[in-house]
Amino acid sequence: MDLSSVKELTERSDGLSTSLGITLVSTPEVDECVAVMSVDERTRQPFGILSGGATMALAETLAGAASIALCPDDICVGVSVSGNHLKSVAEGDTVTARARLLNKGRRLHVWNVSVTDSAGNLISTVNVMNYLKRRHAVAEEEIAKQTKTKEA
Repeated sequence: MDLSSVKELTERSDGLSTSLGITLVSTPEVDECVAVMSVDERTRQPFGILSGGATMALAETLAGAASIALCPDDICVGVSVSGNHLKSVAEGDTVTARARLLNKGRRLHVWNVSVTDSAGNLISTVNVMNYLKRRHAVAEEEIAKQTKTKEA
């Protein structure tokens, strides 16, 4: 899956993916993509191991980027994220997330994200459901809100 346009979008802003050092990676598969993240001071617990919250953020970020890549005219939001952490990862290591599309509906995408350490050990599995909304519909809602605010 080609994530180059989404990667450009995320690199232009100081969002969560930038703060956590998440790198999106394009793949030749149309229903699969990858992201990489270092286990460092940004992503670890005080005990020196990867934070489960950082892992969940990695998975949701990757699944969201993939949904945007599949439907570039839509805005994507995660509506359900659930995961299981199976193994810890020490600071200094790198984790790789691989998202696979399980279901592509008109408005809902379901992804399974497997997160592995640098040795290839499975450390977490995460399911992400994304809701897609047309960009023009969001713009129209925003205009309506601004109009109501000005009238009040």
